[in-house]
Amino acid sequence: MSFVDEVKNAVSPRAALLVVGVLALQLLFITSYVGALHHPRPRDVKVAVVAPEQLAAPLADRLAALPGSPLDPRTLTDDRVARDQMLNREIDAALVVDPRSTADTLMIASGQGSAETQALVRIFDEVAKEQQRTLKFDDVAPVSAQDADGLSAFYLVVGWCVGGYLCAAVLAISAGARPANRQRAAVRLFVMGGYALVAGLLGALITGPVLGALPGSVGALWGLGALTVFAVGATTLALQAVFGIVGIGLAILLVVVAGNPSAGGAFPLPLLPEFWRTIGPALPPGAATWVARSLAYFRGNAVATPLMVLALWAAAGTIVTVIFSSLRRRDEIDVLVRHGSALSVAPPNAPQSPSYIHNERASEG
Repeated sequence: MSFVDEVKNAVSPRAALLVVGVLALQLLFITSYVGALHHPRPRDVKVAVVAPEQLAAPLADRLAALPGSPLDPRTLTDDRVARDQMLNREIDAALVVDPRSTADTLMIASGQGSAETQALVRIFDEVAKEQQRTLKFDDVAPVSAQDADGLSAFYLVVGWCVGGYLCAAVLAISAGARPANRQRAAVRLFVMGGYALVAGLLGALITGPVLGALPGSVGALWGLGALTVFAVGATTLALQAVFGIVGIGLAILLVVVAGNPSAGGAFPLPLLPEFWRTIGPALPPGAATWVARSLAYFRGNAVATPLMVLALWAAAGTIVTVIFSSLRRRDEIDVLVRHGSALSVAPPNAPQSPSYIHNERASEG
């Protein structure tokens, strides 16, 4: 056998296409991660200036005019309102100006991630020096001492997402990527739900009571974990139901390539380029990371929208999986009916032609 024949036997056309797909996925991975994270810089970060009206407006204008538009300032007259807005995650920082002294207070929330906090401190420190004033700091939502750089919520969500699509992939590969019928699809979804409950609980226990990395309610984190794992798993099952084994690669593209760098984990959303900042909240890793940080550091505020995003992914994945498995079963029944019709017209004692034998074997298969 020639070398060319050996190559053809070793690498089928389908395998060659899959290899090309893997290469494309790899290049997209590099492009997405490097594109999102290679040069983080704040842009339009929502902040407040708390000062008497005659001082607040000029200072807000000064902050809005900073090169590169790092800040999107608003004016407030009460620092309690600013604190409430920060805990509700409506703003990321607040500068409280004291006209009776040369020292102002910068209200920060290190629980939203050290990268953003450090960027805000640097910007406001430069502004204070220009005005010959000093800064003191008030951390409204301090990060846990066991949560280095505020990244534990993100890593927890990454683990949940990985478990979700790997579990779905294993369920598919073990017995064919596309569910053969609605019942098999329902069983896979049921197993996925059970796995999500276990994975969500164990993840919450490990990051909470075991390691002490995240404060907050274990029960709330458990619910978030179960929803996140099931949303990713159901989405993966749906992609497999539509595209077969290629659906696993599409799930990785969605969750890992697009979802992880845009989740606001290593660098919170205000530090990401516009494209990743836009898609992040609409994908499971970004929605879940936001909720995990809110549960840990912001009293569970501002979670309705990201929880709805996760629920929509879970519902859409479930519906698509069931629908496409039902359609595939119907197609298989139509094929069997056609084969049966072809067999019925053959005379009982007629010699079996090659085509007739082929139809008979197909129906038996």
